[in-house]
Amino acid sequence: MKYSLETRLGMFGALAAVGAFCLLEIGGGLNWFKSGRTVRARFNSIQDLKVGDPVKLAGVPVGRVSHIGLAEDKVEVTLRLETDARIHTDSTAVIRFAGLMGQNFILLDFGTTNAPLVTTDTLLQTREQADIATIMAKLEGVADGVQTMTKSFSGEEFSKLLGPLTDLVKDNNPRITAILTNAQAITAQVASGQGTLGRLLFEDSLHRTALSMGTNLNELSGDAKVLLSDTRNLVGDARKVVSGIDRGEGSIGKLLKDDTMAKDLTAATTSLKEILQKINSGQGSVGKLVNDESFLRNIKMTLQKVDKATEGLEDTGPLQVLGTAVQSLF
Repeated sequence: MKYSLETRLGMFGALAAVGAFCLLEIGGGLNWFKSGRTVRARFNSIQDLKVGDPVKLAGVPVGRVSHIGLAEDKVEVTLRLETDARIHTDSTAVIRFAGLMGQNFILLDFGTTNAPLVTTDTLLQTREQADIATIMAKLEGVADGVQTMTKSFSGEEFSKLLGPLTDLVKDNNPRITAILTNAQAITAQVASGQGTLGRLLFEDSLHRTALSMGTNLNELSGDAKVLLSDTRNLVGDARKVVSGIDRGEGSIGKLLKDDTMAKDLTAATTSLKEILQKINSGQGSVGKLVNDESFLRNIKMTLQKVDKATEGLEDTGPLQVLGTAVQSLF
């Protein structure tokens, strides 16, 4: 069956369309025709990341890399995300690779739920990942070091290393034997309960002493608990007293809270101050007694006369004293 030119051209165009569709699907180009939003991330190095590489959220594909360029001494990568991808503004982007020879991709984390979701042209935080070439170089250096170390332990070098050690053991064989003998004797004494260490391990009296000490510590802790309880009760009573004073209860509370008592105390203080001022100025009997010197002299003279009279009474007899008293009365 022969096809016309138009039929063959139509079949070729259909095959070309299917091939283009497959290529776009493989390269992620169809995502550019889907609705979504674009965000940005800046890295010091993107390693082998390319446009079209996937963007994953916790391992789930949520977009593609749509553009790569330079911005402010860094590499700026534009990510086209799906509309339903819940990426928060504090999410972190890091470049990862799937296996040693796998494809690079950008991995995003969820961020915190309290942070708002990203909008178009949001700049995400980034974290740098070690380059695979750097890791391989370090592994190569480690391998070289291990190879060098194994070469240094060849038969001849190993014999040179053990030779001085063997000579040292041979020269000090008696000393080493004596040390081992003493160690064996010490362990035997300890096992038989001799010495301080042996008694510490095997003597029952030490065990009883430890138990007694534990009992005493328990009793002491009980006394401490009682003392703590009494202290708490005392603090509670003090709080009650302070609360009563604050409410104006009792003499101290009334003194602090009652305005009438405060006024009476102020008035009494004022009156006492006036009395003291009058006494100091010589007013009244007490003031004259304190400040009048003539009054003081009269008191001294009276006391002198009483003293002389008592001396005269000592020289006279009782009948004369009685007669004198009767005469003074009549």
